[in-house]
Amino acid sequence: MRQFALILLGAITALLASVSVADTETAGVLEDPLVKANVNIYDKVSKQRGAKLFVNYCMGCHSLQYQRYGRLGEDLGIPEDIVLENLNFVSDRIGDTMQNAMDKKDAAEWFGATPPDLTMVARLRSPDWLYSYLIGFYEDASRPYGYNNKIFPLVGMPHVLADLEEELGDEKFREAMLDLTNFLVYTAEPIQETRRKIGFGVLFFLLILLIPAYLLKREYWKDVK
Repeated sequence: MRQFALILLGAITALLASVSVADTETAGVLEDPLVKANVNIYDKVSKQRGAKLFVNYCMGCHSLQYQRYGRLGEDLGIPEDIVLENLNFVSDRIGDTMQNAMDKKDAAEWFGATPPDLTMVARLRSPDWLYSYLIGFYEDASRPYGYNNKIFPLVGMPHVLADLEEELGDEKFREAMLDLTNFLVYTAEPIQETRRKIGFGVLFFLLILLIPAYLLKREYWKDVK
């Protein structure tokens, strides 16, 4: 019985630890500490805003090849006709994956490397790294596109969000980048919200089961010295 309780306690601890998304280890080069990304995977409105930002500012170069438009609409509460009209500019099929039309050879020639697919970037790098990267661009006249990045020095990507940053101001821009980060956390694991809900339900069931299991154990062992 004690072993069962310890296993249950360990499972609860592991689940609670998973709520703070992702590992803090990153594969990039860091000059400054990472900024904490307080993402909320249960905030559908934030993820909707993030999807809009991704399609309008990122998808010209980056794809989400493992994410389907239909699944995005279903999970984020966006009707299919709105998805097709406002988010899918490459095809007219709701079941297609989120690809872009950029030729990979041209992209490699323009930027020095083909822009990576971003479906799993939040798991590869961590939400904190991604958010810090998005808000980490600064002007640098020595770079080909006039910008460098605090988190990824000498990055080949231009600061495509510069006009938006100027338009919104620092505080609002950071909120927008948090929405974009939240959306990419979702694409990295679309089942995450459901998985957590099921996990908490299972742990609640096990806690309830612990009561009759303990009483049954006492009944069976009461005469054993």
